[in-house]
Amino acid sequence: MKKFLLIFLFLSFSWSAEYVVIAQKSMPPLSEKQIRAIYLKKITILNNMLLVPVNLSASSLIRKSFEERILKMEHSRLKAYWTKQHYLGRRPPLKMKSQKSVKAFIKKIEGAIGYIEADMVDDEIKIIYKWRD
Repeated sequence: MKKFLLIFLFLSFSWSAEYVVIAQKSMPPLSEKQIRAIYLKKITILNNMLLVPVNLSASSLIRKSFEERILKMEHSRLKAYWTKQHYLGRRPPLKMKSQKSVKAFIKKIEGAIGYIEADMVDDEIKIIYKWRD
């Protein structure tokens, strides 16, 4: 019984999801700080390219991880941030229903940036940043 419990605990702690921030291949390398600034719309143009950040829906576990790990903000704080930005004439990132739609949007729109599970990446898009949960 102890052996089974140890194996279960090992598997529980060793498995973690890997996520990636993606863009078209023409996007230059970005730091975590730059990604945060893009998603908070503090940077909107890079190398003469209009940046288009894309979020998953608020109920998405990947989005929750992205907000905590990359943006370093809880959802309630982020919501308050965008309420304030609204009165300054700034809009939050676009929202997509699925990882598949994020990936398709990024393939078509220059300057688009989004996040998905790492195993969904193909050679038509570029990985900008990786993180684990």
